[in-house]
Amino acid sequence: MKERVRAVLVTADDTMLVIRRTKPDIPEYWVLPGGGVEPSDESREAALHREIHEEIAGKADIVRHLHTMQTDGERQLFYLARIVTWSFEDRTGPEFSGEGRGEYALEEIPLTVDGLDRIDLKPEEIAHVLRGAIGAGSLRAEPAK
Repeated sequence: MKERVRAVLVTADDTMLVIRRTKPDIPEYWVLPGGGVEPSDESREAALHREIHEEIAGKADIVRHLHTMQTDGERQLFYLARIVTWSFEDRTGPEFSGEGRGEYALEEIPLTVDGLDRIDLKPEEIAHVLRGAIGAGSLRAEPAK
């Protein structure tokens, strides 16, 4: 089964980093940074660190596992993380150079229900989970000691 890892990246200003995807003939949508777990990755967390580095030239402290979503043939694991540094201009992921992949734009949105309501975050299940966690006050992204 293919596995993907994604991160809810919380900044020092309590915003969240998301990637706005723009593709021809498809309404724009947003995703959380992350990607596929490779056989060479030592762990899921190592894969997430690699993906954060590739996609946003970032370094993050993973706080905890937040949610797992499974569909036919694919499992996505979502983690809560505190983003330390990032530079979208220095990204290196292979997806950025692929023909027909559309545009990727890094954005900061408020980590609030209103902030989430202003974007079309995919998959919808994680948007729902985040709304509930925000309402419950359970998205404190303090790094593990």
